[in-house]
Amino acid sequence: MQKIFTKYMVMILTTAIMLILFINFVISWHRMEDQQFNTFLIKIEQIIHTLESNQTELELMNENLDEDYFTRAKAAAYVLDRQEEVVMDVSEMQYLAKLLNVDELHYIDENGIIASASVSEYIGMNMADYDQTRPFLAILESDDENAYLIQEAMPNAAAGHIMQYIGVARKNKGGFVQVGFEPKRLMEAQSRNTYDYIFSKFPTDVGEEFFVVDCGTGAVLGHSGNIDQEFCDDYYQLQALLECRGGAYRKGVDGRRIYVVSQRYEDVMICAALPAKILFQKLYADSLLTCFYLFLIELAVIFLLNYLVRRGVIDGIHHIIESLSMITNGNLDTTVSVSGNRELEELSRGINTMVTSIVNISNRISAIIEISGVSLAAFEYESGRNHVFVTSGLGALLDISAQAVVEFGQNADLFDAYIRRITKDPIEGETNVYQIHDEKYVRIQMSESAGGRLGVITDVTGDVMEKRQMRYENMHDPLTGLYKFEYFKQMAAEKLRQMPQGNVCAIVMFDLDYFKGINDTFGHDAGDRYLQGFAAVMGDMPAEFFLTARRSGDEFCMMIYGCGSRDEIKGYLDIFYERLTRNQIILSDTESRTVSASAGFSWTGDPGSEIAALLSHADEALYEVKRDKKGIYGEYRGA
Repeated sequence: MQKIFTKYMVMILTTAIMLILFINFVISWHRMEDQQFNTFLIKIEQIIHTLESNQTELELMNENLDEDYFTRAKAAAYVLDRQEEVVMDVSEMQYLAKLLNVDELHYIDENGIIASASVSEYIGMNMADYDQTRPFLAILESDDENAYLIQEAMPNAAAGHIMQYIGVARKNKGGFVQVGFEPKRLMEAQSRNTYDYIFSKFPTDVGEEFFVVDCGTGAVLGHSGNIDQEFCDDYYQLQALLECRGGAYRKGVDGRRIYVVSQRYEDVMICAALPAKILFQKLYADSLLTCFYLFLIELAVIFLLNYLVRRGVIDGIHHIIESLSMITNGNLDTTVSVSGNRELEELSRGINTMVTSIVNISNRISAIIEISGVSLAAFEYESGRNHVFVTSGLGALLDISAQAVVEFGQNADLFDAYIRRITKDPIEGETNVYQIHDEKYVRIQMSESAGGRLGVITDVTGDVMEKRQMRYENMHDPLTGLYKFEYFKQMAAEKLRQMPQGNVCAIVMFDLDYFKGINDTFGHDAGDRYLQGFAAVMGDMPAEFFLTARRSGDEFCMMIYGCGSRDEIKGYLDIFYERLTRNQIILSDTESRTVSASAGFSWTGDPGSEIAALLSHADEALYEVKRDKKGIYGEYRGA
């Protein structure tokens, strides 16, 4: 009878599955096309959004750069109007260009001749001789003392380099001042707004291609694949693409069908295409997967029905025996459940009641701990038994999931391995305190015997974090995050004592130039940003060679160690100053500056040298730099 039942059940289920597969294939076909159409529309909209965003960014960048360059040009004219000695000195012009962060600085006299420049080769050049320079002569012809000209980026007359120049009239003076910039950012932004660039960065799925066609000429303007190929396939033709706005199939290479979706944007047609073969591969794969799952379901249903048919008293008794064996091994979470027989159901309830009374002992202890309000958990296990006695707070203290707590409660060996792994490495300076993760610390106290372990776990995260925070605050400056000066001297002395034979180190003292003026002009918040910007550059230097600290106010210090020579020390200082020039500090809505700092350093190759002496020598070298010329570093030369 059971064989006949199984035979007819297989026939019915197989017929039902075949019908389901057919209906699912038809529905999935239409859904797949709709999904692909919506996917292409979303991606085309992303391309359009990228084009518009890049254009907006380009316009905004151009506007901001013009304003910034014009401001620097006016600043140059202001300085030259008040410091005539700078005008005819090339080195001074170069220094002023560096301060203003411009690539070129020229002074053109009343006759249109470059009288002075930061590039000496340009001196004597007549502005009227070149198409690029000639427009600036309009400044000389204007009666407006505020006359200026902002020229678009183009090859300059002298060397053919792409440059952007701004000219500003000198007030109450003859001639005008001109500054020049290499518009690298603007040119990079323009290159990012091409179809080829956007397609090269745009993510595509397997087989997908995107291309743009000119609505006027029908020419392909950009393509996500090889742009040098000849676009002669049917689906590249403009008229065919106009009919693909709702998605359509077109004939491609070797007669293959291509699914194409197009959308018009301004004077171009943006299109997405995918071979029908790839599109249908997804459908076939989904159908085969569905068939496989339904086959598994069929097997499961047949197995379940057979199980229900033969289920009886014997199976129930076997289940009770297996459950009792698990309970005996310590798995007290086991529930005996037998149905279909009244006597076996009563026996199951009696066994479950007995086990529940045992488990309640653990629950009562957990309740007592919870009432006490102490973050504490206890555990106990014995060798040879699977069950682990744990209180309810274990999961929260060890930061493990409820599922993990259940697994540990049923496997003493697994729990023992976990505890031994945690307690292998106690944290430094503490007794029986162990790290669970970055923000969790516990104290685990245990007593061991030949038969097992008894332990108590308490949460000490607050105590550990408070100690670490106090230690950090004692060692670090609160504004900049650098080491405090006293702690710096201790660490520097230690590194000096441990310096290997043949190595040299240096102590460098810094003083920020013009800091008081920045505080007075822009306020203390801007002054704090100025200090933090300088500290950030110090903090970015490699920790294996640099030890940095804030001494006080606008004074900082560093130790450069692990070097093989004095020249290597100077090389690191050059790198530091170069990075400093690239770090703009925003002082207000309209003003930003690079940090100007003077420094003095003293170096030694003797591990027996005194840090105090090196600091004093570095201070002397700093004093000499501040007195002679700010913004550079100098070396201690001895008494």
